[in-house]
Amino acid sequence: MSGISLTFGGDPVFSDLDLVVQPGDRVALVGRNGSGKSTLMKVMAGLVEPDRGDTVIPPGKSVGYMEQDPSMEGFATLGDYASSGLEPGELYKVERAGEGLKFDPSRAIETASGGERRRAALAKLMAEAPDLMLLDEPTNHLDIEAIAWLERELGATRAAFVLISHDRAFLRALTRATLWIDRGAVRRHEQGFEAFETWRDKVWDEEDQQRHKLNRLIKSEARWAVEGISARRKRNQGRVRALQALRAERASQIKRQGAAAMALESSPKSGRKVIEAKGLSKTFGDQQIVRNFDLMAQRGDRVAFVGPNGVGKTTLLKMLLGQEAPDEGSVTLGTNLEVAVFDQARAQLDPEMSLWDSLTGDPEMRVSGKADQIMVGGQPKHVVGYLKEFLFDEGQARAAVKSLSGGEKARLLLAKLMAKSSNLLVLDEPTNDLDVETLDLLQELLDDYDGTVLLVSHDRDFLDRVATTTIAMEGNGRATVYAGGWSDYIAQRGDVVGDKEEKTKTSKSKIKQDTKPKTGLSFSEKHRLEKLPAEIARLEAEIAKLEELMSDPALFTREPVKFQKATEALVERHEKLSNSEEEWLMLEEKAEGA
Repeated sequence: MSGISLTFGGDPVFSDLDLVVQPGDRVALVGRNGSGKSTLMKVMAGLVEPDRGDTVIPPGKSVGYMEQDPSMEGFATLGDYASSGLEPGELYKVERAGEGLKFDPSRAIETASGGERRRAALAKLMAEAPDLMLLDEPTNHLDIEAIAWLERELGATRAAFVLISHDRAFLRALTRATLWIDRGAVRRHEQGFEAFETWRDKVWDEEDQQRHKLNRLIKSEARWAVEGISARRKRNQGRVRALQALRAERASQIKRQGAAAMALESSPKSGRKVIEAKGLSKTFGDQQIVRNFDLMAQRGDRVAFVGPNGVGKTTLLKMLLGQEAPDEGSVTLGTNLEVAVFDQARAQLDPEMSLWDSLTGDPEMRVSGKADQIMVGGQPKHVVGYLKEFLFDEGQARAAVKSLSGGEKARLLLAKLMAKSSNLLVLDEPTNDLDVETLDLLQELLDDYDGTVLLVSHDRDFLDRVATTTIAMEGNGRATVYAGGWSDYIAQRGDVVGDKEEKTKTSKSKIKQDTKPKTGLSFSEKHRLEKLPAEIARLEAEIAKLEELMSDPALFTREPVKFQKATEALVERHEKLSNSEEEWLMLEEKAEGA
């Protein structure tokens, strides 16, 4: 690609972009939601025509693109679509991909779900085996078994691929180079996603240093100009023009997009016991969902549900919430529960509605008599101001939901979720389409959330970061409760369902582990233990600043309100410091005791 420029709605997506993808490249394509990742991929695939520039594919080379929303008009079944364009002797490739990706080729197009359509599109691409595969969020709607199959296939292919994914474990395992879209520029780094965050932070740090130097130079030149006027000396016009050029350079710099100002609104605390399930059994037709299942979920627990698609995770979740009756057994819900739900299907979003109407039209968020305000955490807030906190600009407020990218839809759903108070969060595949920075923030919010979380996810990295308990649903009514996240589940079980290569690696690591003293900490607890020293240091620094402020004897009489706020903040920081130190001691003792 050379000299590629593309503009949508007045704002340039890319300007004078030059990019080369080599044979055999394994590239992660990363960037913030809405930065243009999918658009760049469509330009590479020839589906979007740039305003200027050329895309060249050498003779004899082929490029294949996996569409997020494939058109299947004219085909009767998913298999007909997936095998179109293949020679009769190659049809076995679709059957093989269908087994690995778990879609039924005989499924009629009109009855197929969005996830089944995407799996058929992915199977079609894998069967065609082009020289360059363009994969836009291929793991969405795949369970962990299918992700493991796809990871092995891509790991073994000789073809090049460019990969957009929210799944960090998937990106780390497969990529050897990284393309990063940031404010219309595309940078390439000759290391895989594993090194991306370190590289990104270094680039941003260098950028901040350059901006700081530029600001200092502008201040110096501006001071010279003012002094020149005040001294009535004839100014050097060339130097004045240079100052104007410096200011123009600063104005032309595109500000980095910050992190979304997300915050979970906690309700009054629930009771200590949130959900108690005893002896649950449930059967649909000839499929047994659970058999004699017990669970005790307490306030503050983060319970993850994992297992193949169709195994019954959503059904079990509904039983635990009292929305579905078990055939046998009982569920007792705790007191004072307020539930908020993040829906994988985005059913809470009407694609034809504007973002504005999506928020103001929600009965739970509506402010009586105020068409431009919504209720957030019990307080009215202007709808555009709230959308800006989730990184939407003013121009998007009246745009239709259907115009948003997948990640932007997820952010809008999070905006609706976080405006309402809750003490029990139900998150069904919340990580789909979110960028790395928003995923990090969501994980931190869940770490700090006072309530209880029930999580359905196929994202192994996110499960490890968040879950304190994992319920593995393995079919035929088996639902087993394990302590910790995904890696803890694998270590305790000793294998990965449907992945022979992983079974071998895990069993080897288990043998090694067994020769070492066990820490006694789950993955989440280890992660927390690593974070606590920095948290304690931050609190100590804040306490020192507050104590320095309050050491001024005249502060109370001069600024009584400021003094009162500083006093309250100091008490709060001391309490948090005490709790953090107590938590650190408890985890250290647990680690050493084991």
